[in-house]
Amino acid sequence: MCFALGMENDILDPPKHLTMLCRTALSPSFCSPGRYLLFSPQYITAVSQPYLPVHNLVLRNESIRCWSNIPFITIPLSRTHGKSFAHRSELKHAKRIVVKLGSAVVTRGDECGLALGRLASIVEQVSMLQNQGREMMIVTSGAVAFGKQRLRHEILLSQSVRQALHSGQNQLKDMAIPVLEARACAAAGQSGLMALYEAMFTQYSICAAQILVTNLDFHDEQKRRNLNGTLHELLRMNIVPIINTNDAVVPPPEPNSDLQGVNVISVKDNDSLAARLAVEMKTDLLIVLSDVEGLFDSPPGSDDAKLIDIFYPGDQQSVTFGTKSRVGMGGMEAKVKAALWALQGGTSVVIANGTHPKISGHVITDIVEGKKVGTFFSEVKPAGPTVEQQGEMARAGGRALAALQPEQRAEIIYHLADLLTDQREEILLANKKDLEEAESKGRLALPLMKRLSLSTSKLNSLAIGLRQIAASSQESVGRVIRRTRIAKDLELEQVTVPIGVLLVIFESRPDCLPQVSALAIASGNGLLLKGGKEAAHSNQILHHLTQEALSIHGVKDAVQLVNTREEVEDLCRLDKLIDLIIPRGSSQLVRDIQKAAKGIPVMGHSEGICHVYVDTEASVEKVTRIVRDSKCEYPAACNALETLLIHRDLLRTPLFDQIIDMLRVEQVKIHAGPKFASYLTFSPSEVKSLRTEYGDLECCIEVVDGVQEAIDHIHKYGSSHTDVIITENEKTAEFFLQHVDSACVFWNASTRFSDGYRFGLGAEVGISTSRIHARGPVGIEGLLTTKWLLKGENHVVSDFSEHGSMKFLHETLPVPQRNTN
Repeated sequence: MCFALGMENDILDPPKHLTMLCRTALSPSFCSPGRYLLFSPQYITAVSQPYLPVHNLVLRNESIRCWSNIPFITIPLSRTHGKSFAHRSELKHAKRIVVKLGSAVVTRGDECGLALGRLASIVEQVSMLQNQGREMMIVTSGAVAFGKQRLRHEILLSQSVRQALHSGQNQLKDMAIPVLEARACAAAGQSGLMALYEAMFTQYSICAAQILVTNLDFHDEQKRRNLNGTLHELLRMNIVPIINTNDAVVPPPEPNSDLQGVNVISVKDNDSLAARLAVEMKTDLLIVLSDVEGLFDSPPGSDDAKLIDIFYPGDQQSVTFGTKSRVGMGGMEAKVKAALWALQGGTSVVIANGTHPKISGHVITDIVEGKKVGTFFSEVKPAGPTVEQQGEMARAGGRALAALQPEQRAEIIYHLADLLTDQREEILLANKKDLEEAESKGRLALPLMKRLSLSTSKLNSLAIGLRQIAASSQESVGRVIRRTRIAKDLELEQVTVPIGVLLVIFESRPDCLPQVSALAIASGNGLLLKGGKEAAHSNQILHHLTQEALSIHGVKDAVQLVNTREEVEDLCRLDKLIDLIIPRGSSQLVRDIQKAAKGIPVMGHSEGICHVYVDTEASVEKVTRIVRDSKCEYPAACNALETLLIHRDLLRTPLFDQIIDMLRVEQVKIHAGPKFASYLTFSPSEVKSLRTEYGDLECCIEVVDGVQEAIDHIHKYGSSHTDVIITENEKTAEFFLQHVDSACVFWNASTRFSDGYRFGLGAEVGISTSRIHARGPVGIEGLLTTKWLLKGENHVVSDFSEHGSMKFLHETLPVPQRNTN
């Protein structure tokens, strides 16, 4: 038996899975006369060392056993079967899981032979879940394709021998291969398919067992009980059952007998087999893998086809099914019918893509972790819109918002500012609930509790900032920033326009919601807001007031608050609905979002490592005031001082002593940089890293030889956020301002001034340290892009050719000034 393995896109990890396949080929269960593997040269050079599967899983209060080199991790999973999971996030509790592998998943592109790389990846994922203590079952296709490959090889070999004997020559001529009957292929391929599965699972110290069934086995009560008992016994012994229809003897499906209620389902393909098996075995989850991302509302590939995230019973009328798969017996319609039947029997179902090279290596584990993969079938329909629907509403609402007059958008923001003060008591009452819940659960540190808290003064400051935004919004959308006369009667304008739909993710700060909403309104952008659950009550009332303000001009849908159980990682994948992601929160949150974003730009800063450099010509009074304010006024802020750079000549001077005394009085914990520590006999603890954002009453002190070394230090260890020089020497200050490459660079001023409100922007959606588009505190201007408007009179490019009648002028025209009074 021959396996041919080439550099196809079905391999997720060539070295790892090829090594496993090599071991498989040499294993006792697979190695026998007539079986061998053929590898392409690319794969042979891809393997450098044996592969030992290692899974770094961190679990608390769990028992860990090791079989060979594979950790067996027992996860306490208990669930009373009878009702399917209502939400994706609950799938992590699934104990018993059936994975159905469609023909397109296990079959190569030429429909002859198996996609061994994909199969190896699937076995690895199933093994990992099995070793977590789950009960895994596989319903597999592939026997026909495997048998077709084997029989073709045998026929070619036989024909070549006969032809050589007949002609007396070893030269092969074109040989026609007869059409191979599917049942014969299945009979020839079934044993090899099972041997391959068994050998692959052996690499993970897991035993597999084969079960072949037909429709009659389910209709005969005794056979059905025997099958049920066998499967339960295999699961009890930690064996993975591999089930397939016995295609060598399977009778044709009975007409009109499919899906007749919960008790009857005709097993005519592996979709119906998997559904029947899932219900029979009281399975928690059925994962159906095919060659499409999931269920679409129209045939995949059509212009308007949209992937359905969650499918509910009764939604069949909204779906137009396409043709069946290129291989196998079932199509998407058969999968949906089988999924709904299983759902009715109490089993949750997910249909997903098992062939995509970028996701199939983790698709099964992602589904079990509750990630937004494929189509999830649920009987519980949420009361509100899905996040996809909210994204579409924000898109349409944002466009309507952008079409309003500037005065109308300003009126909305003024009204929201009034509501913040008029509804003060309701807002503070909701905020009190959040604070009480956070305190009772003890899940927030003191700095985060401070961020969560609202007060009358905070609301008043918010209202003032919103009125500043309203006043400046007159010059935002539609502003002409460049005019050019291209030629006679052909004029070009570049005008400001909204970016589109913004996703703003923020933690613990409910005051962020009205600020960001006002900036989005002023710039004509649709807005999706995802706040932390610790501020749920505050966010709800503030969003309600925002929509009340938007309603005065009929654009209520422009700002949406995501209240569903959407994970941040899943939101970051909605690249067709979201144009820009703006995270506001911890540096870890920003890093996670930047990592998770799939094709959507992220505007923000991952860290706020801000420096203050104290020059030899610094004023004593200014140094202590600025350093105290930068570090102690709000140490959790991203614009707080983290590293204090001091000129070497200031050591052991009264100025240095005053800085140290002030920090001690303020209870700031000091860490010594390497150079600073070398000057001291008894020094504070040496810093572990000069790239640390403490976010608390801690800071690092380091010594530099001058302004150039301070600049070099900032460029090496800083995060391009905010950096300050304190000096009375104007020439030194200007050198620092010009050469420090950060978003904000100050002279004799606290780092804490790096803020949209303090800059006069009214508020900010965040502070950006990127070098593309907006930088520093981002207000209205940072939420705008441009488009070009060309107005002509029957102009065509051919008129401007070498022998044409028109000539380019490219004259700069004055930009009209908008009256903002």
